Amino acid sequence: MAVIKILWVDDEVDLLKPHIIFLTSKGYEVDTRVSGAEALEAIEQVRYDVVLLDENMPGLTGLETLHEIKEKQASLPVVMITKSEEEYIMEEAIGSKIADYLIKPVNPNQILLSLKKILDHSRLVSEKTTSDYQREFRKIAMDMSMINSYEEWVQMYQKLIYWELELEEVEDSGMFDILTTQKTEANHQFCKFIDNVYPSWFKNEDEAPVLSHNLFKHKVLPHLKKEQPVLLVVVDNLRYDQFKTFESVINNYYKKEEEETYCSILPTATQYARNAIFSGLMPEDMKKRHPDLWLDDTDEGGKNMHEDEFLRAQLKRLGLSISHQYHKITNEANGKKLADNFKSQKENDLTVVVYNFVDMLSHSKTEMEVIKELASTDKSYRSLTMSWFKNSPLLDIIQKGAEMGFKLILTTDHGTINVTTPSKVIGDKNTSLNLRYKTGRSLSYEEKEVLAAKDPSTIKLPKINMSSSFIFAKGEFFFAYPNNYNHYVSYYRNSYQHGGVSLEEMLIPFAVFSPR
Repeated sequence: MAVIKILWVDDEVDLLKPHIIFLTSKGYEVDTRVSGAEALEAIEQVRYDVVLLDENMPGLTGLETLHEIKEKQASLPVVMITKSEEEYIMEEAIGSKIADYLIKPVNPNQILLSLKKILDHSRLVSEKTTSDYQREFRKIAMDMSMINSYEEWVQMYQKLIYWELELEEVEDSGMFDILTTQKTEANHQFCKFIDNVYPSWFKNEDEAPVLSHNLFKHKVLPHLKKEQPVLLVVVDNLRYDQFKTFESVINNYYKKEEEETYCSILPTATQYARNAIFSGLMPEDMKKRHPDLWLDDTDEGGKNMHEDEFLRAQLKRLGLSISHQYHKITNEANGKKLADNFKSQKENDLTVVVYNFVDMLSHSKTEMEVIKELASTDKSYRSLTMSWFKNSPLLDIIQKGAEMGFKLILTTDHGTINVTTPSKVIGDKNTSLNLRYKTGRSLSYEEKEVLAAKDPSTIKLPKINMSSSFIFAKGEFFFAYPNNYNHYVSYYRNSYQHGGVSLEEMLIPFAVFSPR
């Protein structure tokens, strides 16, 4: 193992001999310099791992030396050591991205702790995370076998995502592979659970969780009865893990009041789930009440063209007389336009923004191969989401909302899953085309790989004709027709799809924030 090299810069370096002897005994190699100018010469000649820098020196001050070091070697960790407790020095040093800040007098163990945080942090965290998950592994497996309620599945999924986010930075890929296997098993058990209980949620709604069609009434409506204006953001295809990834960015402008996981209806597809949110109705009832607005899978035309009309009808049904505006963002130019003109929303009680970021990323076939390269795993998909969010007009809209005093409600219509395993399905020419669900007549399929609704009305879905049924792919499966099978499978394998039954698609985020 390479020796760690430290440069200690202090005009009273002779007084530091006990500290240097202590660090040497711990295996560190320590060079010393008495001025900022000498330090800058030293880092040109030697590749140091960390610099310990006194703030109060003749000639170049510590802060001036720090700025010069960062210009030359931006990634070199610098620990500022000073007698001064003046706030402006701390702020200047922190603003210059110091690795740590210590107040004199310092004892050798303080220095050692600082060095370990900087130099051994990743290794120590990796080792601790791995050992913690190893202890948790058996408990997760035991708990999974005994789950029999929706609330327990939410807790299990949140726990799995917690460990996934913790382990993704760990060097031991074996632990991550074990967790992936646990997630696959969890989805297998969750699909059984949904198969057993989903129809019952529509027979006795008091025992059902919050679903897409009652999300607005139960979770958004209470906030509209207060004086504060509400910004409701529905991000298409946003999974719980993606939300947890960029939540920290939102926290710069908003303080979280409430967070929960609600359940998307089946199919976990925009046409069904998002229309259900805005109409407050299940698809079967949408078709009955609004035949002029609802389109079946086989009908021509866009299936989500009437969300604002659905919302107006729901607001009227709820007896809510408020000023509101609805915005659907399908490209960056539209997003920038809304962000630039967001002050025009100041008189609204409710501003709704539907943001189709996944449409921008992956729905175009010409772009799908690029997305598969950039987001071949859940980890890289989260990273891509974070990069998009930090640079998107949506973040500008959220910032403007905070400045104008809007309460922020952020949610989604459904999640998405990386599909890996084809499942053969046969249907007639009027069978729907989605990869994760099918509706049509005389569907032929592998029963163990799907959840089937032979009578769609039992789960409040409309029939295209009298003998129509629905099937939903479980877990990581995706549907493929026998003709041109190999090409089709190769093209769609390892892509992100939605419409079926999985933890990722159904258990999705809902969060409420107040401006800081």
